[in-house]
Amino acid sequence: MIEETIDRIKPLDEKAMKLAKERQDFLTKPKESLGILEKLSIQVAGITGNPMPRISDKVIITMAGDHGVVEEDVSSFPKEVTLQMVDNFIHGGAAINVLARHIGARVIIVDMGVASDIEQNLINKKVGYGTKNIARGAAMTYDEAIKSVETGVRVLEEEIKKGADIVGIGDMGIGNTTASSAIVAAVTGERVEKVTGRGTGIDDGRYDNKIRVIKKALEINSPDRKDPLDVLAKVGGFEIGGLAGVVLCAAAHRIPVVMDGFVSTASGLLATEMAPLVKHYIIASHNSVEIGHRVLLKRMGLKPLLDLNMRLGEGTGAALGIGIVEASVKILTEMATFEDAGVSKAIRNKA
Repeated sequence: MIEETIDRIKPLDEKAMKLAKERQDFLTKPKESLGILEKLSIQVAGITGNPMPRISDKVIITMAGDHGVVEEDVSSFPKEVTLQMVDNFIHGGAAINVLARHIGARVIIVDMGVASDIEQNLINKKVGYGTKNIARGAAMTYDEAIKSVETGVRVLEEEIKKGADIVGIGDMGIGNTTASSAIVAAVTGERVEKVTGRGTGIDDGRYDNKIRVIKKALEINSPDRKDPLDVLAKVGGFEIGGLAGVVLCAAAHRIPVVMDGFVSTASGLLATEMAPLVKHYIIASHNSVEIGHRVLLKRMGLKPLLDLNMRLGEGTGAALGIGIVEASVKILTEMATFEDAGVSKAIRNKA
């Protein structure tokens, strides 16, 4: 399924982008005066293959999973918080629920590997009851890595059948910034210290320990940077693999995918390592406080829309980003041209 999904990913539609650019240049404003909003709308035209794209069904997919590495005291919170926060998502009380309501998006909560059973209103795609401790061995088997990515593909395909035409991705999992830092270090070759942040706000002692744990995990597991699935299997997480599948699926179906912060961008990194064309379908919503996020964005050649000192995850940045993407599309499709507005040719040329 992964190979078939990748085979469907094509370059952006240059004709649609050209037509969108021409329309932007004839809207009632000086050329390029709306900056990134103009470029963003042209990118969406290329993604969708439609020079007049519309966004009508916004979806945020938040995937949850536990991580065995929390045994190494790398987080301020115990793994039970993953389950508690998922319950909060389900009942609509989390930040992602508030921001999703604000932009009119649906939130899809997916259990990819929470360490407890959840018998509530969410999508149960559990690959396992949390990953194993990466400081002592591989996070998961290679087959489980494949399954997690394929599951992400299937989850988004179901939402596309319901009408989804833009997707934001978010995460929940105590310990997942440790796994994400290990992924980034493995793929990019950067020093662990350069890609590791404080996650849940850990103190200096835990931070130093977190770096030691990641170095140990990389040493004992030796992930193959040329094989993203091996990296995922050795040091990743079930929700990270699932989100990578969502990204691949979005590109295959020509819909924009808006990333949240560090963890979801680590998923995007795995997807782009599997299929380089994917990066053109990705929109980076914000610049996370997590230091490894900057390394990720540079590696992927992406510029974030916002810089708000956020580091929550859940898809919160993606929700804000989707709002900006929708605004850019409405500028392109709803704003009057000079001709529509009856503006004289002399003023039009001046603009």
